[in-house]
Parts: sequence; structure tokens; C-alpha cells
Amino acid sequence: MATSEEATAAATRDAYGAMSGRYLEFVQEQFPRQAYDLALLSVFADLVRDAGPVADIGCGPGHVTAHLDGLGVRAFGVDLTPEFIALARAAYPGLRFETGTMLDLRSHVPAGGSLAGVLGWYSLIHLPPAQVPRALAEFHRVLAPGGQLLLGFQSTAAGAAPEPVPFDHKVTPGWLWPVDTFADALTAAGFTVGLRSLREPGADSRRHQGYLLAVREG
Repeated sequence: MATSEEATAAATRDAYGAMSGRYLEFVQEQFPRQAYDLALLSVFADLVRDAGPVADIGCGPGHVTAHLDGLGVRAFGVDLTPEFIALARAAYPGLRFETGTMLDLRSHVPAGGSLAGVLGWYSLIHLPPAQVPRALAEFHRVLAPGGQLLLGFQSTAAGAAPEPVPFDHKVTPGWLWPVDTFADALTAAGFTVGLRSLREPGADSRRHQGYLLAVREG
């Protein structure tokens, strides 16, 4: 019998796999318009460009991995959904994409402390909150001291209760994380948060968006 962790992963994998083609069309249309996101990714690229390889964890169809590559970053992607990895490899044959889980990256990054950066761009929102510390610990393991971690996620409004809140994501259930609560989780995992930002809902999103940039301490 599958564990709750395995069941959650399978549900997420299958939900995204079933609509991977439509999701690709969506991000191809929307990603170039996300000026705020693109600006933060550029800051991240400036921090990691000359420091070593960078993992895009939960890379989807590979568009953000390819964007980082275009900014001069040695990026590769890992995603739970095989259909996404197939799309990414077809679209960007010169880049590395592998199927895997963010809860255990040893098959993709066997040597701890070997990455200059990790990107978790809206990819942790489907993890039950109890599993997030495990993912953050794995990010901490693979990053070199001084390595950068950038997270993007759907968030709650300023002043909301500190607990993560489940929400009805269009693909599969997800969690809204208060920015300060997620920052506290990063601190507990051994990171120092250098930037925390909360973006108000707007024309391109009906929800708040949270962003955290942190560094792995030695």
C-alpha cells in the first residue's frame, strides 16, 4: 500500500502529466509577460552565474531552466512528471533534464555541497507542509556554502494567520504559504534569508505571490 507521501506525489505527477501539453501552451504565453518574476530570476542569475551548476527543481516543461541558461547560468532541471521531462528534452536538447523528486536528489546531485544555486519556482506548493522541511533540508545538502536558493510560491495576504492554507489549484491541490512562515522554515533549515517579498494580486494572478531569496550558510 502506498504511503501518504507516495500517494501525494503520484497524484501531483499524474495530474500534471494529464495536462502537460496545455500547461506548456500556458507557460509559453504567460512566462514572457511576467516582468516581476523575470526581474527576480535575473537577480538570481547574477548571483550564481559564475559560481557553479544550478538545479531548477520542479522544472516543468523546462522553460525557466532554458531562461536561466540564456542568462549564462549552468542550469539543469528535475521534475516529478515524466511528460514534462519529455517536453523539456525535446524543446531544449542541449540541456539536462531528469525525472525525480525534490525530497531525494541523491540520484541527480550525489555529492553534497556541489551546487551554486537551487530554484524552486512554484514547485513546493503541492507538498503537504509537513514534507516541506525535508525538501528544504535536501536543498541545503546539495548547495555549497554560500549557495543561493530562490523560491516562488502562491501566498496569503499580509497579516493573515501564520499557518499554510490549502487552496484549490487549477491542476492539483496546493498550499498557500505566508511569506514569513516560509522564511522561518528556511531559517530552521540552515538558510539566511536575504530577500522576502509579497506581491499583491493583479491582472496576471488572482492570488498573492511570495518570493524568498536565501543563502546556505557554511
